[in-house]
Amino acid sequence: MLLLGFCFGLAIGIGFWVWQVVQFNHYLGKLLQSLTHNFKPPLIPRWRHDIALVKYYSEDLQQQLKTYQQLLDFAPLGYLQVDEENQLLWCNQQAQEILDLQRWQPGQVRLLLEVVRSYELDRLIEKTRDRQQVQVREWVFHPSCDNANAMLELRSVALRASGLPLPKGQVGVFLENRQPLLDMNQARDRAFSDLAHELRTPLTSIRLVVETLQDRVDAPLNRWVKRLMLEVDRLINLVQSWLELTQLETNPILQLHRQPVEVQSLIASAWETLEPLAERRQIKIKCSVAKNLWINADESRIYQVFLNLLDNSIKYSPPDTTIEVEAKVLLPKDGDEDKSDVPRLEINIIDSGEGFSESDLPYVFQRFYRGDKARSRNLVTNNSATTIVGSGLGLAIVQQIILAHGGSIKANNHPVTGGAWLAIKLPQVMAKLSSQDYS
Repeated sequence: MLLLGFCFGLAIGIGFWVWQVVQFNHYLGKLLQSLTHNFKPPLIPRWRHDIALVKYYSEDLQQQLKTYQQLLDFAPLGYLQVDEENQLLWCNQQAQEILDLQRWQPGQVRLLLEVVRSYELDRLIEKTRDRQQVQVREWVFHPSCDNANAMLELRSVALRASGLPLPKGQVGVFLENRQPLLDMNQARDRAFSDLAHELRTPLTSIRLVVETLQDRVDAPLNRWVKRLMLEVDRLINLVQSWLELTQLETNPILQLHRQPVEVQSLIASAWETLEPLAERRQIKIKCSVAKNLWINADESRIYQVFLNLLDNSIKYSPPDTTIEVEAKVLLPKDGDEDKSDVPRLEINIIDSGEGFSESDLPYVFQRFYRGDKARSRNLVTNNSATTIVGSGLGLAIVQQIILAHGGSIKANNHPVTGGAWLAIKLPQVMAKLSSQDYS
């Protein structure tokens, strides 16, 4: 009886266990069927599609990167790229030639200063990274070399570099070798200078002949001799102006003889020379320049600047108008956009003429440049039309004189008068003015 009860209990337990196993298997079957039905068919193909798409885009980006590098390699401009620590990551063939990169190989990552000893380039990169704006700088690059004999063969190169901020602190730099252009300009200037020297002698001889003819030719033919004399004098002045400009550009410092110069007296002297021309057209001058304002400059050269600019203002001003001359001292780093470390004198010469055309403004200081309005125009005087034609060298000479003094000159149109506005800035102010004379 006991054995029968044990067997009956065992059968019930085995049956219950079998039932649980069956129920569990049935549940797993339904779960697997649900998973297989809902996820397996779309999930795996989508993964495969995404992986294939990522691989395609990666290969496409690699190909684009390779194409861009090839384009940069064949570009006429040099290009280099540094990381946030100024390590050279990559540069094209043109940059290697410009900077004479003998200690760098493609694939190397080295500090830029280790392979290029140019602190100007390093400062440009730092400035670009700090300001996160495109920065441009020009300087003369002196290549370095470990071999002393090879140093004698290396030439300095005039460079123009543009820094471009990139993500993650990286900076790209485009390099332009301006030395061939400068060499070509120097060769052209030498050729013109030699030609000008050669022209002086025959022009002087022609003038002597014309002077002789003036006394021997009667009216009405003598008017042609006078016209010939004017044209010969114009050619002589043109040649002399060209030689003067060449000397200023070649040795600007050697051409200056500095001494204390009182500005107001110098402007008054220049106007006194031009006053007969101004009175003919009833043009006056308003000079707002303080007395006892001195600068350290070449008196004859600065006189030439005022004479040229005031003469232009008289020529291009309408009758019965006033030419304004203003002067003020710009304190160091205070109101001076040049941010100079020394006081600078700003002189503004303003007329009431038609001014410069907008297209001419960038070129008014270039030699032989004559704009339609700025350099040549018709003026009516005493019911007769007179055409004013400049040589195209006056403003170029003025600019070179100002640059030789360490100053700057800028041309614009005055917002009130609408006429020409020439702003000159000169350093080395030698007078202490009252507070109202300072900007």
